[in-house]
Amino acid sequence: MGEPELKPPKAGKAINRLKSMYPLRNVVNEAYLTTLMASQAGNPTAWSMLNWWEGDILLKAMDVEVVYPENYATIAASMGQAEGYLALAEAEGFPAHLCGYARTTLGYTKRMMVDEAGRVPPDAPLGGMARPTLLVGAGTACDARYKWFQALGRYFDCPQWVLELPHLGVKEFQEDGAEEAAVRFVVAELRAFVAFLERLLGRKMDWAKLESVVDLALKIQRVFHEVNELRKHRPCPMHSGDFWSAMPGCLFLTGHLPKVLELYEDMHREVAERVAQGVAGIAVPEKYRLLFAELPPWHSLKFFENLAERGWNFVVESYAYHPVVPMDLSAVSDPLERIARICMRFFHLRHRQAFSDGVSYAFVAPYLDSARTYRCDGAFLHPLLTCRTASAHLQATQDVLMEKLRVPSLLAEGDIVDIRLFNPERTLIQAEAFEATMDHYREERRQAGSDW
Repeated sequence: MGEPELKPPKAGKAINRLKSMYPLRNVVNEAYLTTLMASQAGNPTAWSMLNWWEGDILLKAMDVEVVYPENYATIAASMGQAEGYLALAEAEGFPAHLCGYARTTLGYTKRMMVDEAGRVPPDAPLGGMARPTLLVGAGTACDARYKWFQALGRYFDCPQWVLELPHLGVKEFQEDGAEEAAVRFVVAELRAFVAFLERLLGRKMDWAKLESVVDLALKIQRVFHEVNELRKHRPCPMHSGDFWSAMPGCLFLTGHLPKVLELYEDMHREVAERVAQGVAGIAVPEKYRLLFAELPPWHSLKFFENLAERGWNFVVESYAYHPVVPMDLSAVSDPLERIARICMRFFHLRHRQAFSDGVSYAFVAPYLDSARTYRCDGAFLHPLLTCRTASAHLQATQDVLMEKLRVPSLLAEGDIVDIRLFNPERTLIQAEAFEATMDHYREERRQAGSDW
């Protein structure tokens, strides 16, 4: 079956936004209000780091309302309100090269606990983050995480728990029993976390409810995974802008989960309809299909409208923010083991890809797979000047994409939160010049027998 015929461009904005994206984005907005209301009623609330479902599911089952400072920093940046928090953090002695998410959180906290005497700042985006009962850290990926939440102890007098996760290398992962040992480690960590929550909250875990939350999390991941699989079609029916707006419901399990599942199912129907009708995620003909890595400049998302006007359709993003590839866990009876296997599959799938492709750096492998399966003409790589974890592998990614697929990359430095570190005008000039590079390697791939 051939690809559907491309429909004519639509009037209006260059990115053709999904209607189903808006209620999913509203779920995130509502979560902040829900947490504020819970705090005012004396119910437990938590600030949590992104932990790839390791702790979120347990917090949901224990009726703890959760907000995510990393997500809140993106909201502050996109609403043009992060700079004030960054300045407060820097005035407190936190260096300007520290993670932008961390500095936004620290500045917000200083404003709330010192300047506002413990009250939420009246001008805080989306009503602000409620004062937490608990801080849930994570030892995964980011080297700033331990000190970031530890530094919040300067302002808060509340307990902190750090969720740990094994970090295996590509070669180590191939050793017999390595993955099972990692799963056992995570199960033990989760049991300790459950015991901690039971002591803190003064009530026992409802294991039947936990089963239900695990099931909902798996269904949400499956549906959102299927949405992103549909984006492999040409033209791609969903731009990265919609992905970034919709992802918190799955990545952070934000909101009432049955409603979140329903909204992702609505998105799947809309994207499938676009595939059938040949409607693209941009309102002009799709000229270039792009992979984006790592995190976007949240303060300058309108920049992607400029690129969409030129026919750039961003069809796939960093693997770290995509849902787990579906897996059958029906034979696993222990809900903690099911959670552990979700987490470890997410991290270990890239190890399998790396080993299969002969890549020694696990962070690089998913981009190689995405560029190949989504038939990308180029990669837009965004090194972040305040995030080593999301940047250190991008030069290697550029090299591997060119060596193995003849797919070129544009490296454009910037930052997730600090608008001072990103120059959209200069980057747009670079992007225009990069089109000739994509055209060249597209022709080279075709001459070599490639089908894209």
